[in-house]
Amino acid sequence: MIFRGAHNLTDYELIAVLLRTGLKGTSVIELAQNLLYKSGNLARLAGKTSRYLKEFSGIGKDKAATLLAAFEISRRVAFQTRWFSDKKISSPEDAAEIFIPLLQHEPVEKFMVACLNTSNNIINYEVITVGTLNSSVVHSREVFRYAIEQNSANIILIHNHPSGNLNPSDKDKHVTKKLVAAGKIIGIEVIDHIIIAGNRFSSMNEGGFI
Repeated sequence: MIFRGAHNLTDYELIAVLLRTGLKGTSVIELAQNLLYKSGNLARLAGKTSRYLKEFSGIGKDKAATLLAAFEISRRVAFQTRWFSDKKISSPEDAAEIFIPLLQHEPVEKFMVACLNTSNNIINYEVITVGTLNSSVVHSREVFRYAIEQNSANIILIHNHPSGNLNPSDKDKHVTKKLVAAGKIIGIEVIDHIIIAGNRFSSMNEGGFI
């Protein structure tokens, strides 16, 4: 049934996909229908505990954990979608406010791209490489493949310096120059490259490197 596309499945069919198998005398569809019927609806089911789920014959520890994980993923996606929709980037400080909490304690260097719409609200972000920029190559195709997938109007580059040094390295400057040039060809502007070092940041745009 999943081949019809997840968006075409009913609530109980989605639950059945997560449960995968039924039990003797009860199909997985019947088990999913019973679970939803007793709980009321998906929203109420999502608020149940593992103990509640395991009261149903055919749902043990592993299946309960699968259901709870799926509900938690849905909750986070919904939260992040609402959260991003309110985040307009009008300055480097706006970008830093979002990404410092994500990168300030990272022990390794991460290179990220944040995708913006025409109103400069963040659509989404992605980690492109992990490691040091001296040992890992940031390819334009990886950055802009993601940006195109997200239907981006503009992008912001972000990476952290675990050393605490806020100054861009020669490698940082080279990567930025290359990505700015690629963006002009593709039609997606690189509006800044933010370097995060602990709870501080610097803007390569403000530094004159973009």
